[in-house]
Amino acid sequence: MLERIHLSIVQQVEKQGSLTAAAGVLHLTQSALSHSMKKLELQLGTDIWLREGRSLRLTQAGQYLLAVANRVLPQLDLAEERLGQFAQGERGALRIGMECHPCYQWLLKIVSPYLAAWPDVDVDVKQKFQFGGIGALFGYEIDLLVTPDPLYKPGLAFVPVFDYEQVLVVAHTHPLAQADYVLPQHMSREVLITYPVATDRLDIYNQFLLPAGIAPRRHKTIETTDIMLQMVASGRGVAALPRWLALEYAQKMPVTPVRLGKKGIAKQIHLGAREADLDTDYLKAFIALARQPLAA
Repeated sequence: MLERIHLSIVQQVEKQGSLTAAAGVLHLTQSALSHSMKKLELQLGTDIWLREGRSLRLTQAGQYLLAVANRVLPQLDLAEERLGQFAQGERGALRIGMECHPCYQWLLKIVSPYLAAWPDVDVDVKQKFQFGGIGALFGYEIDLLVTPDPLYKPGLAFVPVFDYEQVLVVAHTHPLAQADYVLPQHMSREVLITYPVATDRLDIYNQFLLPAGIAPRRHKTIETTDIMLQMVASGRGVAALPRWLALEYAQKMPVTPVRLGKKGIAKQIHLGAREADLDTDYLKAFIALARQPLAA
């Protein structure tokens, strides 16, 4: 009764905004698409959409079907991809999701030796997910999630792979460059530059500024680490980054890492995966490699 094409139609109509556009994506005629869904509605005994003028609005049953489509279709796509790889004698593809902007430089140091050790496994890195990192794992959009903030859920496992300290990065000429550590009140005079991430997910806010009731003079976002630290080096702001990354850039830019608070902010990078996949050989090998100390 309920077939894969029905799920695809519901999903694409929601994505594309109309039956006509969905039919084009699915390589169907609009009449064939409409006939297929009308037949399903008759079989189910309930409407999937309600017409409001020229637009369609999903009914409660339609909303449920859309949720099923968003959950099931990625799993079917992955199954077809994996079976095709098995048929060709390939191991598979490791899809890595990123919830940690500055972790790209760290990840590159892992991916390079991994690809050399596993020539029959491809690596794909994703940053934007339909349902966030945890949802992407549950929805089979990705196989591994790189995150400094694991959210433990049944069916998922998170492995700590790398310890680091979150620090404030300032220009060599900044008054704080010679300080042993920064206090929250110092930030009230600063322009804080961060990645475009919600403030409730930024450690410098959660663990440093908000507990002290302090806000920076101004907060601006920049997507790329290089531009962010060029801004810092030119005295146009300060940034909170992992110490290891700050030290790498300090070798080529006039920037200095300074401890956040007297005790500092200790963090860990975690790799999250579905528990059922932890015995997959090439996934297990990536986690093992990521847990090894990085070469200087």
